[in-house]
Amino acid sequence: IPWNPFVIAGFRSLIASFVLLAYIKKTGMKLRLNRRTISIALVTGITFLLFVSANKLTTAANAIALQYTAPVFLLGISAVFLHQRFRFGDVLAVVLTLCGIALFFFDKLEPGQLFGNLVAVAAGLTMSLMFLLTGNSDDETRMGGIYFAHLLTAAVGVPLAFFYETQITQAAVLSILALGIVQLGIPYVLYGLASRRCSPLTCSLISVVEPILNPVWVLIFDGEAPGIFALVGGAAVVLTVTVWCVWKDRTEKAAKADSAAEPAMQNT
Repeated sequence: IPWNPFVIAGFRSLIASFVLLAYIKKTGMKLRLNRRTISIALVTGITFLLFVSANKLTTAANAIALQYTAPVFLLGISAVFLHQRFRFGDVLAVVLTLCGIALFFFDKLEPGQLFGNLVAVAAGLTMSLMFLLTGNSDDETRMGGIYFAHLLTAAVGVPLAFFYETQITQAAVLSILALGIVQLGIPYVLYGLASRRCSPLTCSLISVVEPILNPVWVLIFDGEAPGIFALVGGAAVVLTVTVWCVWKDRTEKAAKADSAAEPAMQNT
């Protein structure tokens, strides 16, 4: 799409907002406008703008890989500001995941394009805040915040179409429709549903599977085969995320069982 990145982000979110609004109406949710929804809207809208900009300023591999520094930011934010303690397994999972991503793109990351890389890292920071805020919100607040994020992004990006050259071609229109509906609208409905059952760190870690799929699409549609580092890194990420999720689920169940058994022991 040969448009300014903010224009792309704006029209993409405008289309996605209709998808999200249809879901909200279908489920009977009420749109809430409060401090939490505004906070979610701001960090999510900024994430949209930063990520699309990073894709224009640097390579797609760089943008995806660097945005997924989000788990590291999430751990740091939670530890410093929320005083949460994370077990060694949580930290190890984040470290191994990031190492896997580094290996995955080791033969694709290129020097230069420094500003684009920094924009992608900034997107990782705002994405971690999005995970944190949406993960600790109820359904209506969460979905309302994401909906207003789309409106905010559209309000910023769409008017810029009048100031930057925006060629209206069939390919561009079909692409922006695909981005708005398939790539952003439907997935954020699914993300909102997942957030009610998964912790912020879980959402952040599971979502790192996304960059693994990027070179798969490239291989299918463009014929570019991943290198050995990409294959090893992809296997490391999938294995780490899978093992971590199983481990976390079992430890949480064991902790709940111990908590339930403790009063019974005291009564006997």
